[in-house]
Amino acid sequence: QVQPVESGGGLVQAGGSLRLSCAASRSILSINAMGWHRQAPGKQREFVASITSAGSANYADYVKGRFTISRDNFNNTVYLQMNSLKPEDTAVYYCLQITAVTTYWGQGTQVTVSS
Repeated sequence: QVQPVESGGGLVQAGGSLRLSCAASRSILSINAMGWHRQAPGKQREFVASITSAGSANYADYVKGRFTISRDNFNNTVYLQMNSLKPEDTAVYYCLQITAVTTYWGQGTQVTVSS
């Protein structure tokens, strides 16, 4: 298995929180960066957040201040803590494993935020 595996999606009310997990296929210290993208119905896939092997995080403006990306080097897992969720955050969330050669995408996990 080379693709990362996501978990933690679900249904939540607006204003609520969810934490997504992404299990990398190998040590995340050997991976250039891990990230999250999302795709809402009828829309293009878009960047959400990323974190480098050095621990530098980057966020899309529309999630800044609400979402936090973090990593657990021991368990080779990256997390996306999502707070103050809005209906427009509803999407399939994909984890990315970015290496020097290519990018591996997970299968995605559904996040649905009800109003």
